[in-house]
This record gives sequence, structure tokens and C-alpha cells, in this order.
Amino acid sequence: MIIRLYGFIKSYLVYVIISFSIFALIYNIIHYDPVQGYDAEAHYNYLYFLSMYLPQNFVLPTIENTREFFNPPLPYMFPAMAQVVCRNIISSADYISDCKLFVGTTTQIFQTILYLLTLLFYLKSFKLLKNNNSLLNINLILMISLLSVNYRTISMIRGEPYILLFNSILIYLLISLIKKDLNYKWSDIYLFGSLIGLMALSRQWAFLLMPGYFLIVKYFKNSSTKKYLKFISMAFIFGFFVSSWFYFILFFEYGSFTAFNMDPKKFSLFNQPLNFYNPFNNEVSLIFSQPIRPNFSNQFFPILYSDLWGDYWGYFVFVSRNLAEGRGQILIGDYLGRVNIISLIPTFIFIVSLYSYKKLKGSRAFHSYILISSLVSFFGFLWFLIKYPELPSGDTIKSSYIIQLFHLVAIISASYLEDLQKKDIKKYSILILMLAFCYFHNFSAYLSHFAIKF
Repeated sequence: MIIRLYGFIKSYLVYVIISFSIFALIYNIIHYDPVQGYDAEAHYNYLYFLSMYLPQNFVLPTIENTREFFNPPLPYMFPAMAQVVCRNIISSADYISDCKLFVGTTTQIFQTILYLLTLLFYLKSFKLLKNNNSLLNINLILMISLLSVNYRTISMIRGEPYILLFNSILIYLLISLIKKDLNYKWSDIYLFGSLIGLMALSRQWAFLLMPGYFLIVKYFKNSSTKKYLKFISMAFIFGFFVSSWFYFILFFEYGSFTAFNMDPKKFSLFNQPLNFYNPFNNEVSLIFSQPIRPNFSNQFFPILYSDLWGDYWGYFVFVSRNLAEGRGQILIGDYLGRVNIISLIPTFIFIVSLYSYKKLKGSRAFHSYILISSLVSFFGFLWFLIKYPELPSGDTIKSSYIIQLFHLVAIISASYLEDLQKKDIKKYSILILMLAFCYFHNFSAYLSHFAIKF
């Protein structure tokens, strides 16, 4: 019966998921105010400073202009140009305030396009990896679309959507290169290197994705090892010339290539209290009942899990363009508790797929890249939280910071489901139906101020 039920919806499920996800993206463009999100004021100050000099000149903001001064400028260029356009066409004494809505909305539209392009390159990569005939793969689309963090990140003025796009293209180029037995041209080196450079100019989290491209060299055959190492080295050298200018500016202006708006502490695990590392604290039951702040104050695992699948910090719940205040916090907590319970299903698949990566069909080097980059992203983020502890709230524990990690794990999970479909159709059918149920149950968490009653 289960197989027959899956067979009935199989042809339509992928289109339903795509339609609902696009609806969510459009809904958030209409309803969510991007200059009200996390650090939104500082991000807006950055783009506004750029807009004062564009298009004739390019001047970076300083620490006196915005506390986001340390961020690379690429994600701010489009909204800054939108500010310039608005400034030139609007007749207002207070054009700064009047242009915010225009800048925010056009940026949301642009970042939504970036996200859809990201998904397209994922699908093209997956088609190559698995030798599929169809571009629209339900396993990949469903696993990516389940991530609540996607919808919040895209709705804010941030650099992470750029990282996702550039790395999705790099993944496609990597798989294409492997399929061509590493027979590359100089144009491939320039393209790969340019994307590396642009990714570095998007946000510093991009650097966590780069070591994996070198470390997978051992998964190539002996005859290909030197060829790949030569390719990737030249590509990164070119990427260095594309992006290094910004980091040299940071060094000469602030004395560090990794300048930040907080002073770092000497690395020590004791920078964070013991409760930070403990996933089974005395509040653990609240993960499945009230996973919202201020619960789990500065507790890494509960906050990260709740922010990934739900809305721990309340950016979608309590902030909205057309809603004066959010719904009752208790009611929201009840719903998000159920979201966290239901999301144990995709979490389980995440864990199993990472554990089974050696057995997955397709390029061993590519699956290894996903595993390595996922681990580097996770521990790199943990290192950041230890070097820059935000006490007592843990305000920097944001799933959006390492959204690339969850995208990579979603890809390898889709690969696991793809292989399972061929091995055990009954088990696969049960899992895909459970994941579809999870998506629709959690759908309200994908929308600004949770518009659907629960």
C-alpha cells in the first residue's frame, strides 16, 4: 500500500514542493522587512555608506561607520546600487528612510534569484553525479527545502546567499572536471579561481569551504593526483589575486587579516562555560516544547538545532513588515516544539548519510569533499564561538552563519536516498512520505510571522 501511495504521488510531489517553496519565498518578499532582521541596521549602514560614493567611486566603510566593517563588500554592492537608483528617482527630504523599503525588497528579490540559481546548479551537479535523466530530483529538492534557515537567510541582507551560489557552481565544475578525467583548460582554471575569489569576497565563512578542495586530492587515482593538485593550486592562486586586496586592507587598517568587531580571546575551551558544550542539560526537554529564546541561553547544540529547523531567535515570529507584533510566544513555542520533534526525521537521515558516505554511488572524491567541508565548517564555527564568546546569551549561535554546512549535508542525504531507492523501494517510500509530511508540518516556520494558524 505504501509503495502504491508513493507511486501515486511520485510524479506530482516534486512540483508540489517546488510550488510551495516558491510561494514561501514570494510571501516573505512581500511581508518580511529585511532591515529589521539580525544586525540589519549595521548591514544597512554598510550599504548606505557605499551608496554615497557609487557609482563614481568605491570607498569601504570603517569601524566608525558600521560594526560590520570587517565584512567583504560584494553582498552590499547590489543593495547599494539600489539605494543609488532610489536616491536619484525619489523626491523626498528624508530619502534615506523612504528608500529602505525599496532597497530591502529589491535585495530580497535578487537574493531569491541567487537561491534559485543555487538550487539549479545543485540539481545539475546531482544529475551528473548520479547519471540521472531527470533534472528535477525529488530527493535533493525535498532535503534542501526542509531547511527553515534558508527562508530567513534569503530574506535578510546578508552574504551567505552569495557563498551558496558560488560554491554550488564550484561543485558543478568539480563534478564536471571529474567526469572529464581532469582534462582541464586554462579557462577552467580562471573560472574556478574567479569563483573562489568571489566567494572569499562574500563573507569569511566561505574560507571553511576551501580546505576540502585540497584535501580530497588523496581520493584521486595516482595518475590523476598531480594533475588535480596542479589545477586546484593554480585556481586558488588566481582566486587569491581576485580577493586578497580586501584582506590586505583589513590588515593595514586594523592590524589583522581577520579583523572583527570584538577582541578575540586566547583560545581556550574554558572561554565558554561547561553548559555551552553539554547537549543534555537540564533544559533539554524544552527543545521539544518551548525551543525559543531565552531558553537554552548560550547552549550550543539546543540553540543550533532549534534555529536550523525552527526560529529560535524569533526573527520570523516577532518581526514583520505588516504585523505590529508576533503571535503569543507560548503558542509559537508549542508549534516550534512540534517542529523540532518532526525534524528528528531529516536529522536522522543527515547522520546516517554522513556515516554511509563511503558506500554512496558516484564520485568518492565528491562525497569526501562534502564530508570534509561539513566537518571543517562545523569545527570552524565552534572555534569562532570559543574565540569570541557572546555571554551570557550566546547571540552568535546562528544557523545562518554555517548554512553552507547544512546544504552540503542535504546533498549527501539526497545521494543516500537516491541509492536507497534502488536498493529498498519500500523503506525509501516510507522515508520520502515521512519527509513530505515533515515539510508540510513545518511549512509555517518558512513564512514570516508564521501566517498559517497552528
